[in-house]
Amino acid sequence: MSRDWRRILGAGLAAALLTVTLATCEDDTVVGLNGRFLNPFNGQQIFRFETFANEPFWTDTLRLNELIQSSVSPRVALSLGLKVDADTLPSGFLSSADLDDPATTVELIRRGAVVGIVGEVDESGTLVRVGITCALCHSTVDDAVQPGIGRRVDGPANRDLNVGAILALAPGTPDNLRPAFETWGPGKFDARVFGAGTSDGTNPTLIPPAYGLRGVNLHTWTGEGSIPYWNNYVAVTQMHGRGSFRDPRLGLDIIVPPDLDEVTPRLPALQVYQLALPVPRPTPGSFDPAAAERGKAVFEGQARCATCHIPPLYTDAAGYGLHRPEETGMDPRVAQFSTTGMYRTAPLRGVATHPPYFHDGSAATLEDVVDPYDRVLGLNLSPQQKSDLVEYLKSL
Repeated sequence: MSRDWRRILGAGLAAALLTVTLATCEDDTVVGLNGRFLNPFNGQQIFRFETFANEPFWTDTLRLNELIQSSVSPRVALSLGLKVDADTLPSGFLSSADLDDPATTVELIRRGAVVGIVGEVDESGTLVRVGITCALCHSTVDDAVQPGIGRRVDGPANRDLNVGAILALAPGTPDNLRPAFETWGPGKFDARVFGAGTSDGTNPTLIPPAYGLRGVNLHTWTGEGSIPYWNNYVAVTQMHGRGSFRDPRLGLDIIVPPDLDEVTPRLPALQVYQLALPVPRPTPGSFDPAAAERGKAVFEGQARCATCHIPPLYTDAAGYGLHRPEETGMDPRVAQFSTTGMYRTAPLRGVATHPPYFHDGSAATLEDVVDPYDRVLGLNLSPQQKSDLVEYLKSL
């Protein structure tokens, strides 16, 4: 696959870590699709509804609108991990709608109810244009109505979203790329097969949460750069927004005239909003307080976790710390495709709320996280110490 195609397709998905601000400025609103008003200084609106003018890629290149119109009923959409914001719908809409009819999905998109999808629907009910937003990968719902349908929650990674399956189904996806996409599974994306062109598409990583990053100076699993850097990379090369991005390490020098740049002016607002997203707190009864207190002593002592997961952020990425894969026994393949060749220490606040773990999702539970560290680092933790340590992690 040519690097040009990787760049084009990379316009592709991972609504990865784009960030935003709560500020508003009524004099600078602009009209979005279907008359939606978007304020370029309102980070929440940008995070939820801004496509950065990426509709040409998703509509003209991948032809995602055709797929949705013909084949994606609400039931299929939910099975692919897409979420529905029930607050945007009139009372009784879902109870009377045909959830097996793609036309219902089009109507949900017209109403702005499909999280992370913005579309233009004409008078005949045809989805003529479609684009994606940050919220596609970095928002979910509380399942108040049913699984996949409820009140919108910004910040958590959508670990149900099967990006690879969506890309593989899109009519405009080149046939040679479909097999790799089909192997990704829910909650994963490869941000290096697109744009950078340094991956073969067989090493997807977990979509990360968009919260808990205040004070963390290195972002992505491999610590590529700051929040604005990664947001810029994703908006231009993964979402295929219209903007400039330059990184000599990747051989990327994408320039658009400033008056046509839909990305750069919005990055400050995005960052402020993301930094304001709260880390979910553990729910009452979700951990054993006495065991967690013992686990804290293990965390700071024999297990040596606090050496890298330094409180209060529980990472050393605030000080630009990176680690070679062999230091902790991590699979080196993703690091090899990165610009750093190393892995960042993941922040741990709210860690119990977003399994699975490690960059590749290879640890299904927190117990599965502790065991390999005990083995690789020779910690010699007892079963009780491991159990207490897990309870402490649940408490963060």
